[in-house]
Amino acid sequence: MVYATLMVHVELGRSNAPLLRIVGDLAEQLHASVIGIAGSQMMAMNYNDSYISVDVQAQIRDLEMQDLKKAEAEFRDTLRANAGALEWRSTLMCPSLPDYVAKEARRADVVLTTVAASDMLDTVRLADAGELIMQIGRPVLCVPASVQKPNLDNVVLAWKDTREARRAAFDALPLLKLAKHLVVIELAAESELSDARNRIDDVGIWLKRHGVTAECKALRSIGDEASQLSAIAHKRGAGVVVAGAYGHSRFSEFVFGGVTRALLRSTECCSLLSH
Repeated sequence: MVYATLMVHVELGRSNAPLLRIVGDLAEQLHASVIGIAGSQMMAMNYNDSYISVDVQAQIRDLEMQDLKKAEAEFRDTLRANAGALEWRSTLMCPSLPDYVAKEARRADVVLTTVAASDMLDTVRLADAGELIMQIGRPVLCVPASVQKPNLDNVVLAWKDTREARRAAFDALPLLKLAKHLVVIELAAESELSDARNRIDDVGIWLKRHGVTAECKALRSIGDEASQLSAIAHKRGAGVVVAGAYGHSRFSEFVFGGVTRALLRSTECCSLLSH
């Protein structure tokens, strides 16, 4: 399994240079092609119960088109020397950005996106990462806006004996093969540690048969697994945490917190998530 085609979701109205540099580095290592994708939801707008005039909406559309052209130019200029081939897709008329990206991702092996502080606010121009993960059927590499160059040599695989974790481990194989140091971590209650060690030993054997050497550790859970996992990644200098996304319902994770939500809010570490 390889990542032959990367897709990168490009935000409008801002520079995407840090994310594009990460995409370029990854494309160069994998000899991969890259598809850039961007969109904005053009919709009927009203003010004080009156629709904005057609002329004003046309002006807004022209501004959005200019932003799309700028985003495409930055995409092509940044990646021209790194990727095997470049392709651009964009729209102003999608009903939902995550839905649009998910449908277009049929051509891609993995999708990269920035998780910005405003991710929950600007749903017109930003694709909510949580929605994207739920819909896309592809692994999503989420890059915090503050990360300039993640350490892809050092990766943490967060293991739970769940469908989502198995999916994430398999989906991440091309990335895991690039890592110089991979640690597989399962956090478990004291009474479950013996079984957890057996489980991650199986994962280690499976990885080895794919040419990936991993350090496997079963650690006692302190209760707040999201914070514990983040602390482990920080201590080891990991650039990426691989995990299954939304093992519980997304609503329960939103209300009660959870590992997926914590990873998406991380400002230090990228996360590769699959559902």
